[in-house]
Amino acid sequence: MTDNPSTREISQKIYLMRGHRVMLDVDLAHLYEVETGALNRAVRRNQLRFPADFMFQLTEIEEENLRCQIGISSSKGSKHGGRRYPPLVFTEQGVAMLSSVLKSEKAVLVNVEIMRTFVKIREILLSNQGLARKLTELEKKYDSQFKTIFDAIRQLMQPPEIPQRRVGIATKD
Repeated sequence: MTDNPSTREISQKIYLMRGHRVMLDVDLAHLYEVETGALNRAVRRNQLRFPADFMFQLTEIEEENLRCQIGISSSKGSKHGGRRYPPLVFTEQGVAMLSSVLKSEKAVLVNVEIMRTFVKIREILLSNQGLARKLTELEKKYDSQFKTIFDAIRQLMQPPEIPQRRVGIATKD
């Protein structure tokens, strides 16, 4: 990869885990053009920069669910290398911190694109929330209008009230 990644390419590597949008260590290493092991060693040497809300390790169950979700093959039990531990995942803040740990020009340039992608995703989510709010307002508005129409139709369906004449002998009081 010689060019910087596109927003689309980056957004396809962002997953939702434990309520956070995250990126896998292997995907970040690919984007930064470094080995996954080198990225993880740099992170472990700078552990204080990566608190639990910046980076966490997937459980084996989460890793398996992710494999099923994105269709990657399992490397467990492989004689050809592969992972010994579940992947590390980085939140937006963790990705931002990676540029201070990986000091290459490529890491800085890629990080800029990743941050822009996170911002675009956030903007899309906010606009969808605004759209959902407007839809709810319209439903409320039209529900009340339809209620008025239905009430009017019900009144029209009622037979007209005919004054009943009293039958019997009229008495003078």
